Amino acid sequence: QVQLVESGGGVVQPGGSLRLSCAAAGTIFSINAMGWYRQAPGKQRELVAITFSDGSTTYADSVKGRFTISRDYAKNTVSLQMNSLKPEDTAVYYCNARVRLSTTLRMIDYWGQGTQVTVSS
Repeated sequence: QVQLVESGGGVVQPGGSLRLSCAAAGTIFSINAMGWYRQAPGKQRELVAITFSDGSTTYADSVKGRFTISRDYAKNTVSLQMNSLKPEDTAVYYCNARVRLSTTLRMIDYWGQGTQVTVSS
């Protein structure tokens, strides 16, 4: 019903930058929130950043001041600009969207397939 397609992962040296993008498509009535989570090997998935339909945003303490989340409401996309990357940012990054379906008006969480970000010298 809804697909999230991510792009932009890769390998970067410490201190470098990457930009992740995610596009949502399908039977979308509205999107309440879009965000990014990450999961490093042996660790639980954690919130990185999220933006809500009222424009508010929340960041994990570990990325504040380095990462910026932005959303294009018309295109149903969300991006994550990651600067000053550190080795501890290495993880699979997942896009998440909290979608109200146009078919049933139910609110459902959807996930992207994940994109690998590796920070290494």
